[in-house]
Amino acid sequence: MYMKLKDGKSKVLTLSYDDGVVQDIRLMEILNQNGIKATFNINTGLYLPEDTVREKYYGRMKFSEAKALYTNSGHEVAVHGLTHPALDRIPSDEALTEILEDRKNIEKQYGTLARGMAYPGGTYSPQVMEELKLCGICYARTIQSTEQVDFPKNWLEWHPTCHHKNPKLMEITKRFVDESPRYGNRIWMLYVWGHSFEFDLQDNWHIIEEFAQYAGGKEDIWYATNIEIYDYVKAYESLQTSVDKRIVHNPSSVDVWFAHNKQTYCVKAGETLYL
Repeated sequence: MYMKLKDGKSKVLTLSYDDGVVQDIRLMEILNQNGIKATFNINTGLYLPEDTVREKYYGRMKFSEAKALYTNSGHEVAVHGLTHPALDRIPSDEALTEILEDRKNIEKQYGTLARGMAYPGGTYSPQVMEELKLCGICYARTIQSTEQVDFPKNWLEWHPTCHHKNPKLMEITKRFVDESPRYGNRIWMLYVWGHSFEFDLQDNWHIIEEFAQYAGGKEDIWYATNIEIYDYVKAYESLQTSVDKRIVHNPSSVDVWFAHNKQTYCVKAGETLYL
């Protein structure tokens, strides 16, 4: 009995972008055009003041801009620290405040649960991971690229596949899109991260445009936010089975797909399946 992804698929694509900058507006347009989902990690203590007049279209968003962009967008809004400190370099009480206040603000401002995050600056420690647990954070993304399409062993050390400027991005992407896992018990996840302001700073919007056009709109790929992937895997892990695997009960609120004896099944949320 092996896990399959949503709709019985074997591949999932997710993105993660940090800081809540105005370039997220253009980035989201590109993603939406290609049916790709992302998680946006924001610092709710660093919104640009509403009365600010920009000399150029650059920098963090005003709250009104962020609310208009992220609310009910189909993308995830996640924690990135209230004011973006290196959490492993400040006292625990300050770290807890940074995490909890950012989470509380996101939930109040965007009307959504905030249960995931990306580490500010990519730095963390065992102590920080314990602090995340106390704050109800269930996953946290690092900046350590694996160049692989594996799932995390530790959700609080979720290493992405690569940054969007990685020279191997399209090589990895083309393999992910054009091929499929050879064995029925394998599933692939391509996870790309970055900061959208880098596209303006380095004048390379073509990177994400080429990536999105190539990777988007494929019937055999599930396009998901970080939290959707986490919740799906946890739902699969919560399945209850008989010894011979002929009775499968799904106590979660998420429909789950799995393979058994070379056939793919779906057990709906709260239901029991008899094979």
